[in-house]
Amino acid sequence: MEFRLLGSVTIARGAGDLPLGPAKRASLLAALLLRPNHPVPLRQLTDSLWDGEPPARARSVIQGHVSRLRTLLDAAEASTYGVELATQGAAYVLRMPEALLDAHRFEQLVTRAQAQQSVADAVVMYQEALSLWQGPALTGVHPTPPLQAAADALEEMRLTTVEHLAAGYGRLGAHAQAAAVLRAEASAHPLRESLSAALVTALQRAGRRSEALDCFHQTRRLLAEELGVDPGDELSDAYAVALRGQRGQDGRRGPLQQGQGHGQGCRHDHEARPAHTVRTAHTARAQDHRGEEHRGAAPGTAGAPARTPAPPARYADALDLMPRAPRGFHGREAELAQLSRAAAAEAPVCLVTGPAGVGKSALAVHWAHLHHERFPDGRLHADLRGFSDTGEASAIDVLREFLLALGVAPLRVPESVTRAAALFRSLTADRRLLVVLDNVRASEQVRPLLPGGSECVTVVTSRYRLRGLIASDAARPVPLGVLGPQDGTDLLAAVLGADRVLAEPAAARRLAELCDGLPLALRVAAARLADQPYLTLTAMAEELSDTTRRLALLDAEDTGVRAALHLSVRRLPAAAAHQLAHLGRHPGTHIDRGVAAALAGTGVEEAEAALDQLAAAHLLTYGAPGRWVLHDLVRLYARDMETDPRALPRLLDHYIATGLAAAGAAERDGQPCFPLHADFHAPAYVRDFRDRDEAMAWYAAQREDLALAATAAHAAALHDRAWRIALSLWPLMVWRVLDGWAPLLYTALDSAWADADLHGQSRVLALLGWVLTEEGLTEEALPHLEAAPLLAARSGDRSGQATALVNLSLAQASLGDLDQAARGCVRAAELARAAGDPTTERLALYHLSRHQLDSGDWHQALESTTAARAAHAPDAQSPSRVLLLAATGEALVGLGERTEGIRCLDEAAREAESTGFDEGAERALGALLQLSDGEADAPEAPEAPEAPEEEYVAPAAHDTAYRSRYDKVRARQNVRA
Repeated sequence: MEFRLLGSVTIARGAGDLPLGPAKRASLLAALLLRPNHPVPLRQLTDSLWDGEPPARARSVIQGHVSRLRTLLDAAEASTYGVELATQGAAYVLRMPEALLDAHRFEQLVTRAQAQQSVADAVVMYQEALSLWQGPALTGVHPTPPLQAAADALEEMRLTTVEHLAAGYGRLGAHAQAAAVLRAEASAHPLRESLSAALVTALQRAGRRSEALDCFHQTRRLLAEELGVDPGDELSDAYAVALRGQRGQDGRRGPLQQGQGHGQGCRHDHEARPAHTVRTAHTARAQDHRGEEHRGAAPGTAGAPARTPAPPARYADALDLMPRAPRGFHGREAELAQLSRAAAAEAPVCLVTGPAGVGKSALAVHWAHLHHERFPDGRLHADLRGFSDTGEASAIDVLREFLLALGVAPLRVPESVTRAAALFRSLTADRRLLVVLDNVRASEQVRPLLPGGSECVTVVTSRYRLRGLIASDAARPVPLGVLGPQDGTDLLAAVLGADRVLAEPAAARRLAELCDGLPLALRVAAARLADQPYLTLTAMAEELSDTTRRLALLDAEDTGVRAALHLSVRRLPAAAAHQLAHLGRHPGTHIDRGVAAALAGTGVEEAEAALDQLAAAHLLTYGAPGRWVLHDLVRLYARDMETDPRALPRLLDHYIATGLAAAGAAERDGQPCFPLHADFHAPAYVRDFRDRDEAMAWYAAQREDLALAATAAHAAALHDRAWRIALSLWPLMVWRVLDGWAPLLYTALDSAWADADLHGQSRVLALLGWVLTEEGLTEEALPHLEAAPLLAARSGDRSGQATALVNLSLAQASLGDLDQAARGCVRAAELARAAGDPTTERLALYHLSRHQLDSGDWHQALESTTAARAAHAPDAQSPSRVLLLAATGEALVGLGERTEGIRCLDEAAREAESTGFDEGAERALGALLQLSDGEADAPEAPEAPEAPEEEYVAPAAHDTAYRSRYDKVRARQNVRA
């Protein structure tokens, strides 16, 4: 898909242009394309569609045109190309990869041409840029002042480029070509003196002095008649040089040979020919054998040479343009097999994709050498330089070298891409060829270079996924990922020698990990080690562990990780590059669209589109659905990019808001455990959790990233955010109390003290003390738990005071003071009731029942659990429900109601196991096993009468299944510990 402004305003697809309809719709599209990926306000669109005062229904008319454009884009499946016409407030924005816009590509080509050191290369880029023009800019739009001004600006850029092209021809000595280019433009723009001056100079240097003088006099007369002015200095100086008959600085006539007309583009001057990107070591010999034979075979048909038969076997080496096999290639057996399977189809296009430095080119060339016998008619290779600083290879240059290698004489090579591609397909129709197209940036680079034979195989390598090539040419993807630790160490051994790697196996594996398994990084590290034999692998790993130096250490002269990533990033659309830079500020490893939007300060739709573009460029990898992963080396590169300093605070606020939403879903009748801080920045998107299970799944998936975010906030002195992020994890801490939470909570406590927030201090102290108590560190927990209620009372946080008293009671109970523990829980229940906090009240009553159970006070324990369960939602599935069920069961068993007690314990165990609440399962199953042990020597109970299916039947208390289930729960806890 291509959007065109350089000519008629159109949307082009392979099957033809899309029908835009009336001029105003084309005008609307043009106004949006002139500012791609930027909101265009309704007022600006109105000015672009109407001269003077717009009609009263202007807004409705624009909305109608937008609706029809969306329908047109949807029908053309524009979304597969990353194109979306979106509404943004009182504006519209056309989101798209800017590479789809001809005006953007024109500007890029001109910019690259101006940066070239080689004049020949610059000339090729100027030619390619001008070839994008298909008529006057913005043809077919309503000529309102804004659009006319834009068209004039584009035309000025085109004329300036023509002048640069002519100057390039002149520096190459091709003055006749320069004159031919300039004459057409000078005729169309006779009052543009710079064109006329350049034309006078080109004609003079081409030896056509009389034409040069005539050109000057025509322009002089026109200036006098139309404007009443004399020629300026530039034109006058050019005339003076022509009048004296000077040939110019090079003192030569134009190098074009006799018989070459102005409109032809065949180059006979090899100095002027741009440097090609195709390996042509045998091309000249092939031409010597076949050039004259080809000319004689089809006399008088210069534009359409006859098909050349397949070459004899003795000339097969003339078609071997493949680079040498890569040295030190290791592993990749699965990918090589996948490439072989992809190449087994009819006329296959195999698409090897992966991040920069992963070894795509090496894999393709290695595979080509492994299977050379499959291609008796030859192997072609071209580097399309899609990610090079030197500019992309043009299709006509690649086709020229392919055709020369196939035996087409130089004079018979067509100058247009269309005719050259047709000839290439014709000549390869009956051959068994391998074509490797390396370093491809876009699908349109590939299509003219595809061979015509059903037995030809094309292998394309790219850092992009090239979905367009998959859709249009059924390309078969062969994704290439980073090397695993073992393959990485094997690659080091292949370069350094096995003995050196075997001497330090752990350090070699660490090196592979620090290099992200990227072959390019591993080779650079190996090169540094090979150059410094005294440097141990352990020392190299220690150096690479310093993240501030890692990228610098993985650079070697003009190659390395940083250079490779730079070439990928410079090709990104602005929005994707902006997103990547801000992802470098993410302290965690996993990214979703909410995280990306918060970091970049954009909406979630823009963030998701940018993430998709980064994944397509293999700068991100897909993790779980809706989640992406940023590799360490890419993260280090991104950290050096310019970003908004508010990125980290925005991310932390996003985590705080999402954590509160998850806690609200996990404990729907609970209260937020902290108020928001003063400078809280409300995120553009906060996830809506449907139920407790979804919230707990989010906590489990995000735990590491939330902990890293809290640590990053503490390091950045954003203390008001650090302790809040840690506290937001409390539902998961309750669920997984023995998962080693103390270090994070100590960090949170340090931030709460630094923030001088009594509420935060009391809440963190209470949670930390409880965690330490559950870990068996009661003596360490007690000072924290004793301080927490006092701080909560000072801050006026009665719910927090109640929670702190409950947690203190657990430590008191573990030290044997059950009466003091019970009194604390009674006081906690009163405080929670006064604060209108039923969740904390139930918590206090539950722990009161535990202390009463431990005292053997079964009646009071049952009363406490009954009171707590009465206020609990009957269909809720949460730790509190499980624990209350288990406590009720223990109380009933103590009162002699064993059947009902066992039923409650069994129900609590099953619910805890089904929801992953291992601590609850351990308590309930442990109680059942105690009953089982007590019944081991008792006579077997008589069988109970058969009950209806819907009625619960308690299992035997000594069921051996309890032991198995209990052991599994304990094993899981031991693994986590």
